[in-house]
Amino acid sequence: MSKESLTETPDTGPESPDSGLAAPAATSTPEGEPRTGGAEQDGPVSESDALRNLTESTSDADAERSEALRAGAIADLIAQRLNDDASGTRIGTLALFNETVSFGGGFNTTGGGRRAAGPRGLPTLALDPSEVAGHTDLFVQPAGYGDALTLLCEERLLVLTGAPGSGREATAVNLLGEALALSGGGACHRLLDPTVLFESDWAPPGENNGYLASLEDGPAGVTGFADALRRLPSVVAALRAGGGLLVLTGGHDLTLVLRGPGGAAIATHALRPADPLAVLERRVLGHEEDPESRAALHALIESTGAARALREQPAARHAARLASVIRAGGDVAAEAAALRDPSDQVRGWFDRYREPEALAFALAAATLEGSGYLTVSEAAVKLCATLTPPEPATPDLRFRDRVGYEQQWIQLVPDGSGPPRVRFRSALLGQVILRYAWTSLDGWRDAVLAWMRQLLSHSDLEVRARAAVAAGVLASADHHYAVHRFLTSWAGAASWPLRQAAATALGVAGSRPETSEAVWDLLDGWARGGSSAQQRRLAGTAANAVGGILGREAPERAVAVLRGALDRGDDWGTLPSVAWGGVHLVHQGQAGPLLDAYLEWSEPQDLSPMVVKSLSAFVFAATRPYERMADGPVEGVPGVPLLLSGLPRHGDRLAELWARALARRPLQETALEALREWIDTYCDKCPGSLDALGSLLVEVAGRPGSHRQRLLWWLEKWARSRERPSKNAAVLHQRLERDT
Repeated sequence: MSKESLTETPDTGPESPDSGLAAPAATSTPEGEPRTGGAEQDGPVSESDALRNLTESTSDADAERSEALRAGAIADLIAQRLNDDASGTRIGTLALFNETVSFGGGFNTTGGGRRAAGPRGLPTLALDPSEVAGHTDLFVQPAGYGDALTLLCEERLLVLTGAPGSGREATAVNLLGEALALSGGGACHRLLDPTVLFESDWAPPGENNGYLASLEDGPAGVTGFADALRRLPSVVAALRAGGGLLVLTGGHDLTLVLRGPGGAAIATHALRPADPLAVLERRVLGHEEDPESRAALHALIESTGAARALREQPAARHAARLASVIRAGGDVAAEAAALRDPSDQVRGWFDRYREPEALAFALAAATLEGSGYLTVSEAAVKLCATLTPPEPATPDLRFRDRVGYEQQWIQLVPDGSGPPRVRFRSALLGQVILRYAWTSLDGWRDAVLAWMRQLLSHSDLEVRARAAVAAGVLASADHHYAVHRFLTSWAGAASWPLRQAAATALGVAGSRPETSEAVWDLLDGWARGGSSAQQRRLAGTAANAVGGILGREAPERAVAVLRGALDRGDDWGTLPSVAWGGVHLVHQGQAGPLLDAYLEWSEPQDLSPMVVKSLSAFVFAATRPYERMADGPVEGVPGVPLLLSGLPRHGDRLAELWARALARRPLQETALEALREWIDTYCDKCPGSLDALGSLLVEVAGRPGSHRQRLLWWLEKWARSRERPSKNAAVLHQRLERDT
């Protein structure tokens, strides 16, 4: 800085256009090198470079701000789900995934009811009367049940397909019982070894009986059946000859087999699960139609969370489980909470499904929950490709077909006229899936991290933001490992998307009680680091991170991190990041603590670096328009800086900061431009703001020194400008002359 500027005092009288208010001289750059706000330098950044980069509006800066706000909104939503949901008390603890933890029940995806184990070599076993009664006495017929019964009676063999837990076995037993009753037949038997159907000479072992066989998904159950389709006509003939009936149940894989050659000739029925609430009602109330009892039951299941549990896990067996607790007078709320606990669901699901196709879609949905189906499926295909050997042809992956079978916890939710959105039935499931995969699938960790890193450079900003939030979930599982494995390299990278991803991830991890202190300690250390380019970027990432959910929950700690990142002597390289962090803190509803900090840091009112940096950051915050985010923490006028629309709440603080900024070079010109933008651009968009601004300027003008003369001179100049005459400036000029 020149000797003349150091000795120049701000309050020597009204300024004129020729009184030395030129912008700070811009430093030159090597020929052909772009001059953008994102340029990285190895040594300390000069004051003029930092101020120029802060005040020059660039499309890159707008994109950065938009991405930061969007990622922060998503992080807020996920952190709220993780922290506020009462059923998530076991979620997020490292002990959750220790081998000593015992998991029971939950999302057990084996189909239907009890599997009878008969003596070795015995082909069939008669169903126990109590088992039959358990399936038939309080049975709720699903949609299309009558059509399925007609098909069975006419064709003698019916293939019944449905998702695990949809009541396949109960429906099959009821169909066989009614069909046998209509034909005057005998008892119902379980076919213990369905592979006997593949033998060419198979015949029912008894006369006029019904048979139930179940084919599980997977190579052991279904692959052989695909080769046996051509033999089924002889099976039907044998059933007709012996007066028998056969219901063969299966899931997704059986459905795919029936789409192949020969499947059209077989009678099939796709089971539509019964309403779980209807199943629960029937199990508790029986066939009684008492409105008062029904209303009391509905009040009970709503108040205890049982209704929500069934919405998240709408399987008939879960309704039966809750009904048994209600009938026994047990603790329904505790049972509903246990049913909703995603830890059991996730562990049970991962124990059953190990194929890359299933796991890839679950992880993609957990990372990008809320995105469109095509976006999620594309990400799943890329993850699946990293987990499987290359194939000569593109694999035939159809994730949509699996959603209702092995991915029952996922819904494709219609979104108006747009594509369906991929969502979990429980708000907590996606996060637990990510943590489980990260801590348990040891061979996948590198592949998952590389895949997530690819998502951070996706062309869709929403995908990048959701991937960053997912990285925060991983970081909360083992903070120390995450810091050294990926957070530090991302936070110190030259790429802005990676630094933003690290800031978002740290915000999510820091919102968890078990990792909060570790995250704050990390950010404090980064903020007070050295002055190399990489250390400066770490400090900038720390400033960005505390402008999000962390700053909203602990504004004093956030301000301390901002000060550590800003107070670095003659190194000005962190000023833009701190200024943006301050803007985001304002948008988190924490303008008061931030303005108090700017007042404290600029208290000397001299030309020391910290004073100029603090006032520069304030002016920057004063010019940033507000974008309303869904479920945002503050209300404001879209397109208007919050510091203007919030004038009545922060009037005293703002008056002092404006007075300091307007009286201090080298920010005087920038502050005057910002003030004129308030007057000419934003006051017309914000009702009542012109009057509030007038009160603020009256307060500024009343301070000792040349504040009144300066404001009157510039307001008159703007009001009479030939190029841009300002009516609002004229109004403010008249008010200052009248009231000061």
